[in-house]
Amino acid sequence: YASHNNTISFPELIKLKRDGGQLSRAEINTFVQGVTSGAIQKSQIGAMLMAIWQKGMTDEETLAMTREMMNSGETFKWQKEWLVVDKHSTGGVGDKAFHLLLLWLHVTVPMISGRGLAHTGGTLDKLESIPGFKVNQSVEQFILSRRMSRK
Repeated sequence: YASHNNTISFPELIKLKRDGGQLSRAEINTFVQGVTSGAIQKSQIGAMLMAIWQKGMTDEETLAMTREMMNSGETFKWQKEWLVVDKHSTGGVGDKAFHLLLLWLHVTVPMISGRGLAHTGGTLDKLESIPGFKVNQSVEQFILSRRMSRK
């Protein structure tokens, strides 16, 4: 796999990071685009992630990676009057109280979440325990339910 500007191959990007070099935004774009398009082999993705783990990332690399990942998929524009927030957690007692707080504040929480996180249970598991609460919705269903909840 060669980068978009054809100046460096993906194995060379891995070597650059492995050897402690800093990746440019264009090089990080090459990585993210290669991952999302399926053009990069899983073993190469693993090698790059290992190099990043071992050598770390500069603030500039972290910002570039965040931007490239954000722009790699579908994004949504929410209505201005909606108070849209996100929530991430390591689990535990605070999770239960936080969900009630979000409901009380009437905020919109579009999120991708996980199940069964060891002994605490995942966010989806907790939300599904609420009778009638739907966790599997299309984007259209989510927006429709959000609009209906404000009437």
